[in-house]
Amino acid sequence: MTEVFISVDIESAGPIPGKYSMLALGACEVGQTDQQFYIEIRPINELFVPEAMNVVGRRLSDFEQTGVGPVEAMVKFSDWIEKVSSHRTPVFVGFNATFDWSFVNWYFQTYLNTNPFGFGGIDIKSYYMGLTGCSWEDSRSSKIPAKYKGASPHTHNALDDAIEQAQMFELMRTR
Repeated sequence: MTEVFISVDIESAGPIPGKYSMLALGACEVGQTDQQFYIEIRPINELFVPEAMNVVGRRLSDFEQTGVGPVEAMVKFSDWIEKVSSHRTPVFVGFNATFDWSFVNWYFQTYLNTNPFGFGGIDIKSYYMGLTGCSWEDSRSSKIPAKYKGASPHTHNALDDAIEQAQMFELMRTR
């Protein structure tokens, strides 16, 4: 069975799922970034880390107003993954995938009892280390050369960042 790489980025209210909320989720197909998904999610509680909210650039109350419930969000995301995958195996791709995947996995498992991505994914930082032999410190996005970066900016909007990551991963795979 063939695979489909899906770039995923999330924005959260803090560093760990369950204690803190996933607030936005963006995804796109690597190589077909016009195949996109974006949703904002209502917080599961009132906990937040101020620094995390500064990165997001919005208040928790904004997501209470604009977000959908976590069950609805994960059903919609699962349906989108199934549509985009079209009988291919979906593979999670993220930049610092361990962070984003932990939230996505926790939400899928908590609210749907399943994760269409299975038990892992591809971390672009690690992929870059393997590609170049660089150190972990040199796998930071600010240190990755422009030849591996696409045209999309890093805005801390989950969809924008998923597109940026997809372009980065595609460039790394083709060089």
